[in-house]
Amino acid sequence: MQMLLHANSLLLLAPTTSRLSASASPGRSGTARPLPPPQGHAHSARAAARGTRRPPAVAAASPRTPMAVGEECAAAVASQGFVSDARAYWVTRSLIAWNVNDQDTSLFLYASRDATMHVSDGAIHGYDSKIELEPEHASLPDNVAEKFPFIRSYRTFRVPSSVDVASLVKCQLAVASYDAHGRHQDVTGLQLPGVLDDMFAYTGPLGAVFSDKDVDLYLWAPTAQDVRVCFYDGPAGPLLQTVQLKELNGVWSVTVPRYRENQYYLYEVKVYHPSTSQVEKCLADDPYARGLSANGTRTWLVDINSETLKPASWDELSDEKPNLESFSDISIYELHIRDFSVDDNKSNWKFVDEAQLAKLPPGSDEQQAAIVSIQQEDPYNWGYDPVLWGVPKGSYASNPDGPSRIIEYRQMVQALNRIGLRVVMDVVYNHLDSSGPFGVSSVLDKIVPGYYLRRNVNGQIENSAAMNNTASEHFMVDRLIVDDLLNWAINYKVDGFRFDLMGHIMKSTMIRAKSAIRSLTRDVHGVDGSKIYLYGEGWDFGEVAQNKRGINASQINMSGTGIGSFNDRIRDSVNGGNPFGNPLQQGFSTGLFLEPNGYYQGNEADTRRELATYADHIQIGLAGNLKDYVLRTHTGEAKKGSDIYTFDGSPVGYTSSPVETINYVSAHDNETLFDIVSIKTPIGLSIDEKCRINHLASSMIALSQGIPFFHAGDEILRSKSLDRDSYNSGDWFNKIKPRLENPSFRPLKNHILSVFDNFVDILKIRYSSPLFRLSTASDIEQRVRFHNTGPSMVPGVIVMSIKDAQNEKCKMAQLDKNFSYVVTIFNVCPHEVSIEIHDLASLGLELHPIQVNSSDALVRQSAYEASKGRFTVPRRTTAVFVQPRC
Repeated sequence: MQMLLHANSLLLLAPTTSRLSASASPGRSGTARPLPPPQGHAHSARAAARGTRRPPAVAAASPRTPMAVGEECAAAVASQGFVSDARAYWVTRSLIAWNVNDQDTSLFLYASRDATMHVSDGAIHGYDSKIELEPEHASLPDNVAEKFPFIRSYRTFRVPSSVDVASLVKCQLAVASYDAHGRHQDVTGLQLPGVLDDMFAYTGPLGAVFSDKDVDLYLWAPTAQDVRVCFYDGPAGPLLQTVQLKELNGVWSVTVPRYRENQYYLYEVKVYHPSTSQVEKCLADDPYARGLSANGTRTWLVDINSETLKPASWDELSDEKPNLESFSDISIYELHIRDFSVDDNKSNWKFVDEAQLAKLPPGSDEQQAAIVSIQQEDPYNWGYDPVLWGVPKGSYASNPDGPSRIIEYRQMVQALNRIGLRVVMDVVYNHLDSSGPFGVSSVLDKIVPGYYLRRNVNGQIENSAAMNNTASEHFMVDRLIVDDLLNWAINYKVDGFRFDLMGHIMKSTMIRAKSAIRSLTRDVHGVDGSKIYLYGEGWDFGEVAQNKRGINASQINMSGTGIGSFNDRIRDSVNGGNPFGNPLQQGFSTGLFLEPNGYYQGNEADTRRELATYADHIQIGLAGNLKDYVLRTHTGEAKKGSDIYTFDGSPVGYTSSPVETINYVSAHDNETLFDIVSIKTPIGLSIDEKCRINHLASSMIALSQGIPFFHAGDEILRSKSLDRDSYNSGDWFNKIKPRLENPSFRPLKNHILSVFDNFVDILKIRYSSPLFRLSTASDIEQRVRFHNTGPSMVPGVIVMSIKDAQNEKCKMAQLDKNFSYVVTIFNVCPHEVSIEIHDLASLGLELHPIQVNSSDALVRQSAYEASKGRFTVPRRTTAVFVQPRC
């Protein structure tokens, strides 16, 4: 069995958070982000985004209409003294684009190195240079329009070839428009990522490069006017020395003696910052830091390859990793590191009195009130607030300063590998915790202001990913992401990556990341990159939706890449509704049509049809969610997965390979599986029946083609007291024990043990036959069939068969040495079902040996009558039948 432990990312967050997963790693799978979050914490908006394919749309900024400069003072001139927006784009060295309509408009570019420009009496003053731009009659070049598709219609103006662009990008900049009579029309700032990529895209060394006697420091900062490095005596000690860096083509560098190793440092960057309209001196960590002080206040100058930072036998870990023949052999188990490990600076934490809370009724409001009162100061937080990406989070180290966080992270990976678990890290590249020139947790925006963050057409930072959305469509952002992934793969030997809000990253970045990782070899890098699995949240929403910012890494766009994405289609069909709908909406496993809970979802005909529709969606999911898999639907029509649609019109099937779908019913976002079952089933349903439903939902995931994903605790009835967004709800609500008030919600020890035993059994069944882990679309299309389909289908029953070669003469390749046929029946009905499948008559099927010996007395009653092809399956049971080879 190949399990991937998904550990929530050990990124440097502020507070940083790490999530762990073992070759079974889910993520905040399933939610798209709505409008920008309220002041406070980013995760409130993140969780809103996690539950559905398409969250509420983020309102787009509308282009400003032209105005006189005098009028513009009231709207576009910042209180700091100059323009507060940036509606023009400097897209290449020679082209500036702006959405101006008057064909007679002329444009002038203004620059001030000391940021002294201001508007007075309808005119711009305080500039060092004024450059007339030449109107272009052609549209944006194809390569520019591809990079910036949302400004494809903008007019373009040419920058004279004599202009020293490298000097100008270090200045305060503005463009002003004038009509045919020379009267001012409008003025705005410029967005520079296009010209910076065109002129300063860089592939050389960055960060600290160690040699025998020296250390070379490299910082990409083409808009900086000056850069120095400040060395400090320890993580909180005094300044030792400030050293000047020199610039070459946008890269600042300096060589310092090797004795600087293990000192702490910060860069002092003198740069024009558009958020203040001033030239600022910013203190910032190294974006390529490999070590940090507590809370990331300083960069630790460390040689990550030093032998002193390696656990014993670290370089040989590649030889000890669990075997992985195919990504289709992976199962992911999502466990947040904080659920089993913690932290630095404990003296600052606040706690609730859990003994006192335990005395309160489980449904009391007082527990939640107690948690809320300290939740910003207690030690529990998932930490999706990235500051720097390349260093393990200090809060999980015994000492956040110095080597502990590096050594202990490596020890963790090593220990998990040695017990048979591969480790997936959750990476949050889609947004940053802070921006601007002053905040401690602002780093990248201090070094090249306005470059790393995605901005709207008015120049304001996009916040649909929670806050401070990053822009991987920019060359050096793309590079930083790929370099960081290689850092974790090589230096920490991480076995996989789960990309938070992957849809907010460009597809090209994901493809480049996969290619770079797959190029890693054991001989050269100490790791086998071909065994590192990539997957993420492919939600398509916000400013990137429908490829508005370029082709993004959404579910549909990632087909054919071999990169996985969370399958919310099967999640919503099994559970019912979606995380943003009414929580009482029932689904295939939770009683829709068969055992209504009182919430009106239509008349009997409506709910029966909806149940049948859900069955279609689940069957496509069971077949790897393949876009080309042909299913006879409940209407009797044969349709490809891509031609079957969800209730909001999205194609159900979207993958080209089974390893591109992450099948799941619950994750750390939204309610736990047991809470979902408890909410959606009838209030009077017994705990025994709820346990059966819990297991039935898990078994649909475990026996599906593709990558099954389980939230930690699903197998032991974990409850979060119906808290759907528990990123900051403390240990009390995140503990793996049910705390619901209604006695029917409260499982006993025997219930938990029974569900756990059944979960282990179903995983054993998955790994008992390669037929449950087919690795190609062609194998699935050739071997997997569904039988209870069409208008006469029995409601609430899915019958899936998987066929192997029957004998040597068969054209089909033999995959399973033990079984030649497997039939799985999912019966969600509250009663026993007998169903005759003539295509499956006269086979030598028998109940799977693991279920014959199951502790579940009901599943042992499952039976097959060969003469009629009749299967009898007890209520709320998954039964697996196999045909042993002779």
